[in-house]
Amino acid sequence: MSDTNSKDAVVIERTFDAPKALIWQMWTDPDHFKKWYGPKGFTVPVAEMELRVGGRRLICMASPDGSMKMWTTGEYTEIAAQDRLGYTESPADENGNVVSPSAMGMPEGYPATTEVTVLLEELGGRTKMVMTHAGVPADSGAGGGWTQAFDKLAEHIETVLNGK
Repeated sequence: MSDTNSKDAVVIERTFDAPKALIWQMWTDPDHFKKWYGPKGFTVPVAEMELRVGGRRLICMASPDGSMKMWTTGEYTEIAAQDRLGYTESPADENGNVVSPSAMGMPEGYPATTEVTVLLEELGGRTKMVMTHAGVPADSGAGGGWTQAFDKLAEHIETVLNGK
């Protein structure tokens, strides 16, 4: 795994011991997405995904004690099945209305809309994933959150593959 934080993007490359079709499913199936998204200890009580270009996303991430809920919304901008996924992401309320980042407690200068791109490459039964979260300031802590989420993703993949 390698992490590269530029001034305006977080880029994380990671290889998973799973076929590309399964990694794609982890990103696009709400039931799987809820199991791994967010930093360690966080849960995802809501994951609505209308998987088509122009389709809407609405995600709720809750803190470990449930006292804080962070909603994001966006739309799919690119879908190349099992190869490439792109979507926008903006802070939102529970109805999917975009709210200002500062209203959500984000630092000054945090953009109202960011873009996530996921590239998947089959490596003989394993999958190389490169995730780019563009528009996120490198010092925002998002890289650490994504890294923790991908650790949870690896654990969920093991559970799925081993039938636990």
